[in-house]
Amino acid sequence: MRHRSPLVPAALVALLSVPASALGQAGAGAVRGEIPAAQAGEFVGRTATVCGVVDGTRFAETTEGQPTFLFMAGNFPNHRFSARIWGRDRGDFDPPPEQLAGQTVCVTGEIRTANGRPEIIVRGARNLRVR
Repeated sequence: MRHRSPLVPAALVALLSVPASALGQAGAGAVRGEIPAAQAGEFVGRTATVCGVVDGTRFAETTEGQPTFLFMAGNFPNHRFSARIWGRDRGDFDPPPEQLAGQTVCVTGEIRTANGRPEIIVRGARNLRVR
């Protein structure tokens, strides 16, 4: 007769009781759900959807790449998160992105750092949603 260890069923029960979302978030990868703009810095290097009120905007038309910045969780230079839209992608947005000031938006992409702050480069209107 075979002897079974009581630890194997206990380990299986413990593993099955862990939420699938917790297993999927170990290490790098996509973050499920929405992240408040003020907390985006905790998820640098991961793909996520970051939401917040656009406290200010800037279309830097004389800067290389002609970026438009949407500043959230504070206005420039005290913002805690920004979304960058390159000039080549501006045509995807109607109305122009700088008219989003005061609105709550969600942007999806990889969170990186620029000038020491978290940022997502928005690669077209499909990656920006106005609430």
